[in-house]
This record gives sequence, C-alpha cells and structure tokens, in this order.
Amino acid sequence: MLPLATLWRIARRDLATRIRGLRLLAVCLFLGVATLAAIGSLTRGITSELEVRGQTILGGDVEFSLPQREATAEEMAGFRRAGAPSATVRMRAMANAPGGDALLSELKAIDGAYPLYGSMRLENGERRGPPPPGGIWIGKDLASRLDLNVGGSVKFGDKTFKIDGIIAEEPDRLGEGFTLGPVAIIGLSDLPATQLIQPGSLYESKYRLRLPDSANPEAVGKALTAQFPEAGWDIADRSNGAPGTRRFIERMGQFLSLVGLAALVIAGIGVGNGVASYLAGKRPGLATLKVLGADSGAVLRIYGLQILAVAAVSIVAGLIVGALAPIAIGAVAGDVLPVRPGFAIYPLPLAVSAAYGLLIAIAFALPPLAATKHVPAAGLYRATVDSAARVDRPTILAVGAALAAIIALAVGTAREPLFALSFIGAAVGLLLILVGLGWLVRRTASRLPRPRRPLFRLALANLHRPGAATGALVVALGLGLTLFVTLAAIQTSITAEISRTVPQRAPSFFVLDVPRDGIAPFRALVRGADPQADVNLIPALRGSVTEFAGQRVDELAELPEGAWVLRGDRGLTYSPVLPNGSTLVGGAWWAADYKGPPLVSVEQEVATSLGLKIGDTLSVNVLGVEVQAKVASLRTVEWDNFGLNYVLVFSPGTFDAAPHNMVATVAVSPQAETALARSIPRAFPSASLIAVRDVVSQVTTLLTQMSQAIAAAASIAILAGIAVLIGAIAASRERRVYDSVILKLLGATRGQILGAQGLEYAVLAAILAVLALGLGLAGAWYVVTQLFEFTFAPDPFIVGATLLGGAGLSFLIGIAGSWPLLSARPAQALRSL
Repeated sequence: MLPLATLWRIARRDLATRIRGLRLLAVCLFLGVATLAAIGSLTRGITSELEVRGQTILGGDVEFSLPQREATAEEMAGFRRAGAPSATVRMRAMANAPGGDALLSELKAIDGAYPLYGSMRLENGERRGPPPPGGIWIGKDLASRLDLNVGGSVKFGDKTFKIDGIIAEEPDRLGEGFTLGPVAIIGLSDLPATQLIQPGSLYESKYRLRLPDSANPEAVGKALTAQFPEAGWDIADRSNGAPGTRRFIERMGQFLSLVGLAALVIAGIGVGNGVASYLAGKRPGLATLKVLGADSGAVLRIYGLQILAVAAVSIVAGLIVGALAPIAIGAVAGDVLPVRPGFAIYPLPLAVSAAYGLLIAIAFALPPLAATKHVPAAGLYRATVDSAARVDRPTILAVGAALAAIIALAVGTAREPLFALSFIGAAVGLLLILVGLGWLVRRTASRLPRPRRPLFRLALANLHRPGAATGALVVALGLGLTLFVTLAAIQTSITAEISRTVPQRAPSFFVLDVPRDGIAPFRALVRGADPQADVNLIPALRGSVTEFAGQRVDELAELPEGAWVLRGDRGLTYSPVLPNGSTLVGGAWWAADYKGPPLVSVEQEVATSLGLKIGDTLSVNVLGVEVQAKVASLRTVEWDNFGLNYVLVFSPGTFDAAPHNMVATVAVSPQAETALARSIPRAFPSASLIAVRDVVSQVTTLLTQMSQAIAAAASIAILAGIAVLIGAIAASRERRVYDSVILKLLGATRGQILGAQGLEYAVLAAILAVLALGLGLAGAWYVVTQLFEFTFAPDPFIVGATLLGGAGLSFLIGIAGSWPLLSARPAQALRSL
C-alpha cells in the first residue's frame, strides 16, 4: 500500500498537467459556498449589530411601554428606585406648514435625560436633552416634503414650533418600530400646549431605565411588574431592542439560506458531472496506473486527493467571498438594511457553509470516482464503447450518510426546523420528479418507432443511446426553467396585487383620533367635499392581552407559535354588528342592543394559535384596568379589503368607562382628496390623516426589496443550473466526438450533425417547458398565497416570455456546447480512442 505522501505526489503532478478538467467542480462549489456564507454572514452581522447596539437601539437597559396613558407618581418612583429613567411620548400627528400643506408625522416628545445611550445628532452637531422651549427638530423627509428649513416654523395641534435643526441620526429610531411618517421631536414640557393628548387619544408613553452595571434588566422588569401588577405595560430589554426587526431578519435569512442550499445541491449535480467528465478524460492515466500494479484503492485515493484538493480551494475561496460580502452589500444597499453590519468574521455561518460544501462534494463526487474501482485496465481502455460500471454498497451508504448529514445540518441550524424540513422535502421532491422524467424520456424514446429521415432518427437515438446525458440534461434544464417561471409568477402577482387590487379596494384616507363628539361635523366636512363619499367610523382603543383561557401571559415561559397578538399592545374596538369583511365560523354574534357581561369575537387564526374555544375567557388591560370577556364567536377576516377590521372585537358597553376616540376610513374622489388633506387637519387638530397611497408606497418598497432578495438568491440556483447543463454536455463530449467522427466518415455534413444535436435539445426544452410551467406556477402559488397571502394573478405574457427566453437560452447553451464537435478531426479522434 503506497504511503499518503507518495499518493499525493502522484496526484499533484497529474493535477498540474490538466487542472482545467475540474473547473466545473470548482465553479459549482464556489458559487454555492459563497452564497451560503454571504447570506449567513450578513444575517449574523445584522443580528450581532442589533445585540451590540441593544442599549442604544432600545434607548435604555429596560423599557416600559404604556398605551394611552402616562406613568403614575407611584410607578415613576418605582422606576427611580431601579435606575435612572427617561420618559418619551410618541404619537401620530399632522405637521402643518405655514402655506397650508399638511403631512402625517411621528411626533415624539422627550425629557431632559434623553438619550440615556447613544447621541442625538443633527445636521449642525450633536445634542443632548430636548430642543429649546418652543423649538422642534424635524426629519429630512418632513423638511423636504413640506419645504421647511431651520429657522422656519411648523404647527402641531394648537402649537407652532420654531425649527431648531434637521435630524441626521436618532439613536433609538430602530427600536421605535414601523412608522407611517417622518419624525419630529419636541420637548416633553411643550406637549400639553399642542392639545393633541385628549381623553381617548392614541399615543404611547415609554420609560427607559439606565441600570447599574450589576443589575439584571430581566429581573428588574419582573420585579416592577410584580410591584405594579395592574400596570399593563409591555417590557423590553437591551438583549432584544428591536424584536420585530430581529425576527424578520432571522426568518428572511433562514429562507434565503435554504434557497442557497438548494442552489448548492443543484451545483452538486454539476460537481458529479464535472468529476465524471474529468475521470473520462483520465482513462489512459487510470489504465496505466492499474497496468503498473496500482490497485483500485490506490487509484481511488490518488484521484480522490485531486478532487478533495480542488474542492478545498473552491470552498476556501467561497468562504472568503462570503465573509467579505456583508461589507459590499452594506455599501451598496446600506439604506435598505435596518443596520449596517461592520466587518467581522463570524465562524459559525462560515463553518456551516464549509460543511455543506464538503458534504456536497462527497455526496456527488464519490459515485463517479468509486465506479472506477470496478473497471479493469482493459475496460478503461475501451470505455468509450463499453461503459459498464457499477457503484458498490459502501459507496451508496457513504453518499446516503452525506445526504443525511446535509439534511440534519439544515434542520438543526434552522430557526424554524419544520419549515426547513418542508422546504428540503419540496426541493427533494422536485429533483425526484425531474430524475423520473429523465428516465421516462429515455424509456419512451427507446420504444418509439424509428423515423425514416436520418436526422430525426439520429436525434431520437441521442436521447436513449448508451452513455446519453439525458437524465442530467433534464435535471439541469428543468431546474433552471422552473426557477425562471417561479420568479416571474411571484413578481408579477405581487405587482398585480399592488397595482390593481389595492386601488380598487382601498379608501383614500385613514383618519385617527376623531373625537366622539365630532362625528357629525366630521361626516359633514367629508360630504361637503364629496357628496358621494363613503365614510365609516368605529371606536378605537389600545390594550394588551393579559390572560387567555385561564393562562396569564406574564407567566408564560415562551409564547405559543404564531401568538403575535400577545406581543405588545393591540388595537381594540367594540361593535353592535358584525364588521364588514368578517365572516362568522363559530359561535354567534350578540344582539345589537346587547347589555350583558363583556363578550369578545376573536379572529380564527389567532384563536387557533392561543387554543381558544367558544366559552373561554380572554382579558385585556386598557389604561391600567383589566377587563375580562367570554369568547362568543370566532370569525375570519378579509384583511386585504382595507376596511376597519380588528383581531379582537368586543360587545357594546365593554369599554364605556374608558375614554376613547374614533377611527375612520374615507373614500372620496381624487379631486376631493387634496381639499380634505388640508381641511381635516384644520378642523380637527388632534386627528391624524393617513394617505393610503403613502402606505401602499411603503408596502410596495418592502415587497420589492424582499422579491429582489429572493431573486438574487434564486439567481445563484439558476447559475448553478446553467453550470449543471454545461457539465452534462462536457461529461458526454468525448462520446459525442466519437459519434460525430463516425457520422462524418459515413458522409454526414456539419449541418446534419448540428441539426441532430439541435433537435435533441429542442425536444428536451419543449418537454421541460411544459413541466416547468406547471411546477413553477405551483411553487409561485404557494409563495404568493401562503407566505404573502395575496391573490395569485401572474401575468401570462411575462411568464410565457420568461419561459420561452429560458428555454431559448438553454437551447443556445446546448448548441454552443455542441459546436466544438464539428471541428473534431477524424484521424486525430480515432487515434485517441
């Protein structure tokens, strides 16, 4: 048995003479590993930045949020005993420019201790504490859209403020969550003068604490909650200052990682084809080694070392690119990301990516490598016409173990293992379908009657003859075309949802904080602008769920899956009748004149996640008062009708003692929109006007960014599919050269040889186009309807054009791969057989 050093010396010398034969292996592994490493590093970079900047993002070590009320004197005393507090109040309000234009803004009032961490930076320098009395700091977007400048003025409610600066960086901006307008910051002492906070106004008070170094934020939160059990506040600490952002990034990262893994598996097929093609070109060397006395194990180890060396270099190169990718992505798309990741090496995602690359190399390179053990030297010399080879049981077991390790690694490192397992199952199912189709094409072609015309007979024989690459071509073409169709259908469906469905269903405005005693004047004002206006007003409150089915929320170690309603405060309402867009699926609605104990109707999906049934209890805390209601009905909600629908709808009289206002939807003609945008803020200074087109614009931007990220990750899979196609062509090149030479000797012209190749690829492309259309539309339907919950409405023209373009591209790649066969010299080719 030759020592390892000797085997490596032979392998290195042989590799130096013709390393280009393993280029396909190198390219496929590099693409897959670089994609996975980039996605993993970017996700970890963002979440690490969120962790490092947790205090700054949150604005403190621990935060207590109170909806629609400020902390009592006793609660403030409790905060001071625990640490140094800072108070802010945040609400939506209309910014009124001197010229009469108005714009919805996020008005934030801060105290003298703000910010506890980080720094408030204006365009003219850093500041601490609030603006000067009567002053205001405004965001760049607010200044731009209302044409405001430093030294000018802007009015909120009944108070006119002097603009003291333009905000360049708000330290706790990310922790504030989603906003519908640009920010404006005033001093807490100036807030009463605006008259925006009235009984029932929708606003949120936040109290951040700076704790001693030895204090535990989680313990402080629990202690204060135990001290004030009826407070009804939501608590966050520095370990997770932006939980919604973190969840979104982690879930998006997981999905893109799975797409990248699918690309790597596709690339693995290219690895197998590349190794098979490389070993086919090494037949003389393999035979010579065996003739000189090397046993099959030595041959296997020599070429295994070569493949392992190239794979290692490719994996390392992919890891380097993946580790540096967050810097490039941050520079190109920094404004899109919630935080810009700094440069750092994250070992875990790199190690996982390297493990994936190594396992893929083993799983797909081992079968063609192991097959050489069972072919004698004489068989290697005549392998061009006799390709009988088999894969033994140990190889099958090794490949199975590698694939099982890939699945275990994907599921074990996933944030949501069940989703990861489902995704992997779907990908494996697609591959099995394509492999089965390849077998079916070969079997069908072998049983069809032979055409009389030689060109067609030759094209048909190419699909099923010994050594035909039909299976690999079907997998490569099928994957590429399916991804083309899937992406086109997803993007056109999202575009259709936004451009067609939204304008048909959406009102012109949402109006918040309409006073209850101003309902009649509000209707009159709107109808004066448009007599045909559609106005809908319902009560609006904020509260947090504190108990469901006998379980206290604050006693849960972990929230149930899908129980987002338990996070933070929620919008609440009451209604005598079933709201528009709701359908009862369980229980019964109360009578319009119901006067009994509190009842509640719960949206069905939320009820399922909480395990609620008819007759169970559910409690909410509103303004520090806990209200318990019995579940009277379950209902589904048509959320995309842009109506006023709530997850929790209570019976009339439930919140009579709680001060609250109304929220309205207003649908008017385009001509009336401009007039109402000016008149409503003037007539109702405390009301906030939300233009639906602004909401749609933000949603469109978000969905576009998500679809672009999915398309970017999927494009790697498409590139891998192209590499597989090229590899399949390369793997059968020597046999095709042999066929081409024999046909030339028999009198075939170049056009006839190329025509036969073209017919072969055209038949495969046509068959796979039909299959890809069905599979791609099915995959896109799942993403659009189940993940985005949109209507599935792909554009037939764009999907069809994309499919034809993909099929045409695949056909051209096949023809380009066949072109070198035409220049093969018969004498030279025959001598090399």
